Amino acid sequence: MADTTRSTVTLPTEQVAELKKLTDNVSGYLAEAVARQLRHQLLGADLLHPQEEHGAFTDEEPAEARSRIFGNADADGSASAA
Repeated sequence: MADTTRSTVTLPTEQVAELKKLTDNVSGYLAEAVARQLRHQLLGADLLHPQEEHGAFTDEEPAEARSRIFGNADADGSASAA
């Protein structure tokens, strides 16, 4: 089991009520949400490095990356029906 540290978090009452409807493990649920947000922020930071070195991405570059990752995608990023 991973090392843990006890922390107190204050949330709106309505959010806690909704969380308890979704899970019996609020701490685990929140830990997953924090991990997802951290990955999102780290990915965003990683995407800035090439732009700082080589300039802003062209419109085509993100579309090409989405296509390589997810297969053919429409301009809005949604997958094309095959």
